[in-house]
Amino acid sequence: MKMRQIIISLTLLSCSLLFSQNEQLADDYFKRGEFDKALISYQKLNENKKSSKYIYKIIETLQQLERYDEAQVQIAQRMKEINYPPLLVELGYNYQLMDSTDLANKYYKEAIAKVEEKPSYTYGIARKFEDHSLLEEALEVYKKGMELNPDLNFNMQMARIYGEQGNIELLFSNYLDYIESKPEFLNTAKRAFSDFVSENKENENNLTLRTLLLKKSQSNPQPHWNDMLSWLYIQQKEYNKAFIQEKALYRRSQESLSRILDLALTTVKQKDYKTANSIFEFVLENSQDINTVLTAHQYMLEIEIENAGVDEKKLKDIDKKFNALFFEYGKYEQTIALQIAYGNFIAFNKHQPKVASDFLKESLKLNLSNFQEATVKLKLGDILVFQERFNEALIYYTQIQANLKNSTISQEARFKVAKTSYYKGDFEWAESQLKILKASTSQLIANDALELKLLISDNKDEDSLQVALKLYSKADLMSFQNKNDEAIALLDKIVTEHKGESIEDQALYMQAKLYEKTKQIDKAVANYEYIIANYRDEILADDAHFYLAELYQNQLAQPEKAKALYENIIFNHEDSIYFIEARKRFRMLRGDAIN
Repeated sequence: MKMRQIIISLTLLSCSLLFSQNEQLADDYFKRGEFDKALISYQKLNENKKSSKYIYKIIETLQQLERYDEAQVQIAQRMKEINYPPLLVELGYNYQLMDSTDLANKYYKEAIAKVEEKPSYTYGIARKFEDHSLLEEALEVYKKGMELNPDLNFNMQMARIYGEQGNIELLFSNYLDYIESKPEFLNTAKRAFSDFVSENKENENNLTLRTLLLKKSQSNPQPHWNDMLSWLYIQQKEYNKAFIQEKALYRRSQESLSRILDLALTTVKQKDYKTANSIFEFVLENSQDINTVLTAHQYMLEIEIENAGVDEKKLKDIDKKFNALFFEYGKYEQTIALQIAYGNFIAFNKHQPKVASDFLKESLKLNLSNFQEATVKLKLGDILVFQERFNEALIYYTQIQANLKNSTISQEARFKVAKTSYYKGDFEWAESQLKILKASTSQLIANDALELKLLISDNKDEDSLQVALKLYSKADLMSFQNKNDEAIALLDKIVTEHKGESIEDQALYMQAKLYEKTKQIDKAVANYEYIIANYRDEILADDAHFYLAELYQNQLAQPEKAKALYENIIFNHEDSIYFIEARKRFRMLRGDAIN
């Protein structure tokens, strides 16, 4: 008995799979325009399993074959079988294809009138109009259905149609009306709106959305309007205005500061330090959570470090602030992130790597979790690399790999092993590690690994002594050590003594980034322009285009030159990682209404 059931189950499964394959075959015929074959396939499917889906496909296929009379017979037959008003739209459309406009309009009107008889028909009829791009008729049906039955809500469907018609204001207003009754669709609206707003606050669509939101907020104050306004201001990079909305949201609930902290991290990333500090001050005033307070203090100190440069007085003041926090909160497991930040500051900003190493070795004596221990060791390794104590650094990185196998931090440690080996000039071992990391679960690590592997593989065999590559890795280490002037000078040596070799464009590119870092913008521009002129078909061409465009747009106030460079990426570097961002910025500079 059991065996019989198994056989029946397997037979049914086999039939189901065969049926599915036949349906896929019919669809493929249709997509390829082989309508005769598609028709036969759909007819066979419908014979085996009568379905509205197959009948509609048969009708559509007959229309593609311009066999309108046969399509009409199919529609009429179906109308006898079931009372389904959307079929009136199908019949009207078939007459429209035969240029019988009067008959087509007659059936369209009959379909619309059916909504008055039964508003529940609204969606089916409107969707059928949409299927045939009869958008005005679809809108009429949706509106009528909502008038007749206020419980029905088709604002989302109407918004989509208005978007297709290019009526952006009505698209926005219908989405907002829908959110008013269903706030849970707020994130859906944001995704839809992102196609129509840009960074430019003067963009017509941005102004329209802002006006509509302010009206909603005034007439019916609700948290979702603050949320949406905050989102819009973030798109426009007006983080101070977004902060005002986020404060209003927090004061309504006072449940969590997570949204405000997220905004703060965005402002830090965008280097809007004034707003970031204001947000962190607000967090400190309103949070009782020790971890949140410590996070705010740490970011505020890191902003100070960024702005201090080499000013000894400022660095000394920052040092005092770190130690004041340790005095208040202690050097325990809870402050480990702050301890790592302090170690980094002492090594890389105050240039006291021995003091930093000793400090972090004391941190390792605490009762740390495996992950906390790994983060301390990762920073200790970096500080040892800074001191060019490569073998000691490799020990710490290798310990992380052994203790936290297959984790992201383990993969990061492996990358640092490869980078340290590269700094040492052990290019073979570095390359072997980088091959493994190309499949890293972290896209960032995988990209960095691929980039470094290509650098090594492209240059290590050109010169058996690897002179240029060793000079380049030394300059890279100097950059890591914040010895920017020395790195720039060493890269000059590569460009002069190894001109025409494959490493030249790499040296020019790294030098350009260092010129940017040291505010030598004209020299950075010259390097990027040289790469574009002489290495237009090489791997760094798109990088040079993008970063030169960034300089023209953000540093040199020459948007037309920036626009031309972004356009070049769009048309000549379609596979570039900068393609999407370049297209977005090009459209914004061109003044497109839609982003």
